[in-house]
Amino acid sequence: MEGFLKCSANFEPLTPLSFLDRAANVFRDRTSVIYGEKLKYNWEQTHNRCVKLASALVHLGISHGDVVATLAPNVPAMQELHFAVPMAGAVLCTLNTRHDSAMLSILLMHSEAKVIFVDQKLLEIAQGALALLADKKQNLPLLVVICQADESPAVENLNPRDHDYESLLGSGDSNFAIRWPRTEFDPISINYTSGTTSRPKGVVYSHRGAYLNTIATFLLHEMSLFPVYLWTVPMFHCNGWCMVWGLAALGGTNVCLRNVSPKGIFENISLHKVTHMGGAPTVLNMIVNSPTCDLKPLPHKVKMMTGGSPPPPQVIAKMEKLGFGVNHLYGLTETYGPGTYCLWKPEWDSLPPDEKFILKARQGVQHLCLKEVDIRDSTTMEKVPADGKTIGEIMFRGNTVMSEYLNDTKATEEAFKGGWFHSGDLAVKHPDGYIEVKDRLKDIIISGGENISTVEVERVLYSHPAVVEAAVVARPDNHWGQTPCAFVKLKEGSSVDDQEIINFCRDNLPHYMAPRTVIFEDIPKTSTGKIQKFILREKANALGSLF
Repeated sequence: MEGFLKCSANFEPLTPLSFLDRAANVFRDRTSVIYGEKLKYNWEQTHNRCVKLASALVHLGISHGDVVATLAPNVPAMQELHFAVPMAGAVLCTLNTRHDSAMLSILLMHSEAKVIFVDQKLLEIAQGALALLADKKQNLPLLVVICQADESPAVENLNPRDHDYESLLGSGDSNFAIRWPRTEFDPISINYTSGTTSRPKGVVYSHRGAYLNTIATFLLHEMSLFPVYLWTVPMFHCNGWCMVWGLAALGGTNVCLRNVSPKGIFENISLHKVTHMGGAPTVLNMIVNSPTCDLKPLPHKVKMMTGGSPPPPQVIAKMEKLGFGVNHLYGLTETYGPGTYCLWKPEWDSLPPDEKFILKARQGVQHLCLKEVDIRDSTTMEKVPADGKTIGEIMFRGNTVMSEYLNDTKATEEAFKGGWFHSGDLAVKHPDGYIEVKDRLKDIIISGGENISTVEVERVLYSHPAVVEAAVVARPDNHWGQTPCAFVKLKEGSSVDDQEIINFCRDNLPHYMAPRTVIFEDIPKTSTGKIQKFILREKANALGSLF
């Protein structure tokens, strides 16, 4: 055969922007966005708004490869910016809405953002960050304020350099020629890691990776045409697990939700006939422990994907009793969000409920667009036996692994050492090939030479009837080296002491794994629902040795 002729007839760079272009034609009259009681768009309108916003960004001086940042919750503007910014040839950088001004200023400086879109209710934090940048004589990004007319009046007395979102969008040209990526490896977004390890790192996604992971994600969500998706996963987190782009591919409906609460979840499911949603295990925990008055019978089964940390089987069981169909995915910011999922086998349907929910809590197998996931020795890179017992590090390789850490070649090379992406998560592989996370590499407790999985201890704590949330970290010990220290939040109205919790764990675990310290308090979490164990480790270290 002669050499492959590459031309416009048979090659086009892969990009999720093509999903919106197609949606405007194929799904033009179908509802694209719902927000509150009044705001509703169809896909033709969404496409037109995104094109005009891209045009307006170019008019502001945005060039190919420039970074445009956002600081906003799950409002319609966030959905539009996921398309409009790359349509202008720029790179989207969605920032965590829980950041304070100091952290925000660091990330704006690191990403070199030229523009930042800010929700009106977060304006004070953004202005504080800009003031810090000004003090350091740094170039300031242009500020665009997102206002929802039905929630609050437009911001008055804006700085002449600043803009109002709707006014800026309205100034755009609906005939603007979209700036398609030059190559499919062009960056489409930067996602800063969520802060479970203190200082975030900028993870760069490509158009190609985003396109492929979008397809893989809606497949593992078991979505067909016209899903109705309730936004309980933050769009700023891994670009909403790539589902912002995926809903355009399927002609689906984005039901935007500014604040996540059980009452809001059940009301929106009922009102808009929601078919799918997602969230960290803390969101599931919030739902199953919500007041009875907030719970409503589901009109139909709602498929829910959970990820971010290993979900306790007890919580999955309670969610399914409420009428949700829960599936479990696993991944990292560096894998565009979802990388593996617990692909359910029909033969498991006949198992006793307790066994089924234990299986559902596994992280499973790689999705369709990822070449390989394996459990290997971090040092030798040798495979560990698939015996469900031997612990190794989860490693990835394939087209849906990040391009790089922004401006950090050393960290990128370290992460890709040996030709695999090193996750930092410890797991076992079962004989059927399914993986099960046991801990973060930095979270494993070594007590008297024995490895203690904090996930295993937390699973037992969650089974105590009085416990609503739990997290376990290492406490220094002069004799054993480390011992488990449990941070526990009790259900409202419950009253137990630390010794009862310790005894309960000793009854359900080998004694060396049981916590020797129990602290009752609220547990710090990121805005994506991940427990911030680095904060708890600092508290446990400050306690010193028990004896």
